[in-house]
Amino acid sequence: MKSITIQGQQRESVGKVATKALRNAGRVPCVVYGGETPVHFSADEIAFKDLVYTPEAHTVVVNLDNGSKVECILQDIQFHPVTDKILHIDFYQIFDDKEVTMEIPVRIVGNSKGVRNGGVLRIVNRKLRVKALPNDLPDFIEADITEMRIGNKMYVTAIEQEKFKIMHGENTVICQVRTSRTAVEDVEEEEEETEEGATEEAAVETPAAEAPAEE
Repeated sequence: MKSITIQGQQRESVGKVATKALRNAGRVPCVVYGGETPVHFSADEIAFKDLVYTPEAHTVVVNLDNGSKVECILQDIQFHPVTDKILHIDFYQIFDDKEVTMEIPVRIVGNSKGVRNGGVLRIVNRKLRVKALPNDLPDFIEADITEMRIGNKMYVTAIEQEKFKIMHGENTVICQVRTSRTAVEDVEEEEEETEEGATEEAAVETPAAEAPAEE
């Protein structure tokens, strides 16, 4: 998984007055949980643009002004209700030998037969919660819709999970191909295939007429 480096400055004071002063200076107060003790730091708001304003998932390396580094993932973020400015960010520290849960984006690939024939692809879950060791976290989860017809749904069970585990129930839908007014051709085609299959099956199962026995 890709990593983003953020230059942070440790916070000596974490009170409301100090926090307000940081925001007025264009900096974002942050805290990293998951280690022995929480790590409080701040960074310029612009430093988070490639982390927050993107559909991609990243791990984060925080370089602190005291020379230490903390590897973590984004846990929670608070925005101002009016201006949408970042107010506060929570991170969670990660370790190579400990599994971590993270939301990973879904990437749709393939050309669905149902969509080609007028169906509408509806993406139900654009991100999925995944549990894995940090080095096994995927950049994205690939969902191949090539074989999907109108009315089909893709469940999380269709995704190969070798090095990670999807933390959703087996009945969780990733996407589906829904019918539409222009989907008549696909329906008719499926009906024709069904009729042809039934005809072939009948031809195989129907015994030939027996010749009259000689007297």
